[in-house]
Amino acid sequence: MIPVLHAFGKGIADTWEKSLIELWGNGIKIKTEYDKPQDPESIDATMVMVSSDPLSEPRIHLSIPSTFKDLQKYKREVVDGVHDHWIDPKSGKWTYTYHQRLFRYPTENGFVDQISYVIDKLSEVSYTRRAQAITWDPALDPSTDDPPCLQRVWLRCTEEGGVLTLNMNTHWRSRDAYKAAFMNMYALTELQRVIAERLSSKIGKVVKVGQYVDISDSYHIYGSYIEDFKGRFLRALEQREFYSDNIRRSRSLNSNHPLVRKEFVEADLELEKEAQLSK
Repeated sequence: MIPVLHAFGKGIADTWEKSLIELWGNGIKIKTEYDKPQDPESIDATMVMVSSDPLSEPRIHLSIPSTFKDLQKYKREVVDGVHDHWIDPKSGKWTYTYHQRLFRYPTENGFVDQISYVIDKLSEVSYTRRAQAITWDPALDPSTDDPPCLQRVWLRCTEEGGVLTLNMNTHWRSRDAYKAAFMNMYALTELQRVIAERLSSKIGKVVKVGQYVDISDSYHIYGSYIEDFKGRFLRALEQREFYSDNIRRSRSLNSNHPLVRKEFVEADLELEKEAQLSK
C-alpha cells in the first residue's frame, strides 16, 4: 500500500523540511523507471503539504541541492517564461515549460492563456470553484520521456473583513522530493503572488496571498540520491537550528539576505545575456 503522508508548516521552507522527514520515516521502498541496476530502491509516498503563510520568512531552505542562482532562474522560467524559446519538440528539444502550458496552452486554434482566465473568473466570482489551469497535453505528453510533473493549479478566494485572500492548490503526478520539490514550491508560490497582484489590480481591492496546498501522487527520493540526502539534509537536521542569524548555524535563510539577493541579481543578468544571444 502506498502511504498518504502530510506535512503542515507556516512557510515553504519548514513545510518542505517536514515533508522530507515524514517521507524518510514513513515512505515505502519501490523501484522507478529511471533506476540503474546498481541503484537502491526509491523512497516514495503520496504527500500533502500545507503552508499556511507561503510567503513568510525564512523562505529559503539551505539544504536544497542547488544554488540561489538556480532557484531564481527556475522561478523566472515558471513565472516569466524566460525559457519558452527552448521549446521545440520536432528538433528533439524541450516539449514544454510550465509557463507555456499555463500562459500559452497549445490548441488546434492557437493558444489559451489560462492564468488570464483564472484572474478573470475570480474577478467575477471570487469564491468560484472553476479557477483552474492544467498542463497535461494528452496528444503529446504520454509518449515523451519527460512529461510534466505539475498537472493542475486550482485557486479560490476567501473573504474576511472585506479583504480577499487567494488560496492555491497544486497537484503533481510525480515529484523528486529532494532535488525538485522546494524549487517547485518556491516558483509556484511566486506565481501565486503574481496572480494575487493582478487580481487586486483588476478589481481595485486588496488581495492577500493565502494558504498553499501541494499534493503529490508520487513524492520520492531516488535511491541514487540517498547518500547525498543523508550527508546534506539529515546531517543539517542534527547540526543546525531551523533558523539562526548566524548562517553557519542555520538550515534556512531569509529571501532578502544579501547572499541571496546577490545571486538573484546575477541570475537575472545572465538571463538577460542569454536572451540577447538567442535573438
